[in-house]
Amino acid sequence: MVPTIILDLDGTVALGDGPIRAYARAIDEVACPGFEELGLAALREYVEGRAEHRDGYHAIAAAAQAAGVADDGLQRAYTLSRERFGTPAAPVSAPSGLADFLATLQGRATVVLATNSPPVGIEEALREWGALPHFGALHYSVGKPAGLVPIVRAARAQGPVLSVGDIPEFDLHPAAMHGADTALVGPSSQTSGFEATMRGHTLTDLYDDISAWVRASRASSAE
Repeated sequence: MVPTIILDLDGTVALGDGPIRAYARAIDEVACPGFEELGLAALREYVEGRAEHRDGYHAIAAAAQAAGVADDGLQRAYTLSRERFGTPAAPVSAPSGLADFLATLQGRATVVLATNSPPVGIEEALREWGALPHFGALHYSVGKPAGLVPIVRAARAQGPVLSVGDIPEFDLHPAAMHGADTALVGPSSQTSGFEATMRGHTLTDLYDDISAWVRASRASSAE
């Protein structure tokens, strides 16, 4: 049996607040003129630990809702911001050593991407980082948390599963509920009460742990 590693995108494989800032800017453009400064202030409060939110997107959306922006306006702004993903208007970067690390997993584990984002710009970024050839599947507009479940179930039919992400209720909890191991990264990795299998500030911090998990999973499956 072959182990599978399910990687989230934003905050896991794609780092930086460029897309989140682009979201605040897009709300300003399409739904609430003058909102960008308010949205970035809400983002700062979240980053500094002065506000409880799921992630930066949630912080900005909450500020927009408080300013009277309706759900359809938020959706239009989100779509616009994602169309800018990976461009100078919404820059992102890969975790250090990502492509080289994924290359070490070739033939030993299946690596898949599972994101709530639409596909615009993502493959271009992965290709630029040299990571695209190392993914066995790319799942877009997943609809986490519920949408992660069929991906985990399908992977579990092939062997052990490790789900990696920065939002426990979206990336980890639904996976754990269906027998997967979990890895928490990002700002909440050291403070979250979620009982993750492993945790690190960024994916780079977990390369050795993930490699050990793959070795142990393959050894267990061979018994």
